[in-house]
Amino acid sequence: MARVAVGGTFDPFHDGHKALLEKACELSRSGELLVGLTSDKMASNKTHEIGDYHSRYDAVMRFILSRGKTPVIVKLDDPYGPTINSDFDYLVVSPETHKMALKINSIRREKGMKEIEIVLVDYVLADDGLPISSTRVKRGEIDEHGRVIKRIR
Repeated sequence: MARVAVGGTFDPFHDGHKALLEKACELSRSGELLVGLTSDKMASNKTHEIGDYHSRYDAVMRFILSRGKTPVIVKLDDPYGPTINSDFDYLVVSPETHKMALKINSIRREKGMKEIEIVLVDYVLADDGLPISSTRVKRGEIDEHGRVIKRIR
């Protein structure tokens, strides 16, 4: 049974997040799915306002439960969470978080632990061909499904 980890802030919850979580659900099948969810304190470093932890928790939990999976969601107060101390088979990441996954494996090697297999989920593109991102949704450029709301020049 696979142990799968994925992490993020997940706000606003958009189709790119859904693709990441879908892959994590697929890989974990009958195994364990651990979602590291950025704490409010850690999220306060973001460039845009972030929804509170409980709202983000509920959105992630509802989505994963709708896929027939019950995740373990843990609060992240640092960029690594349990991935540097616990064994996982897969770490599901986006291009945005790939460097952090490499850092996690570097720390694991230094500790004499086996590396976690990194599974990279590519960006989901909006209708304008650019990646769907929380920043773009917050700016009002696109909605959470990647539909263009206002064109940027």
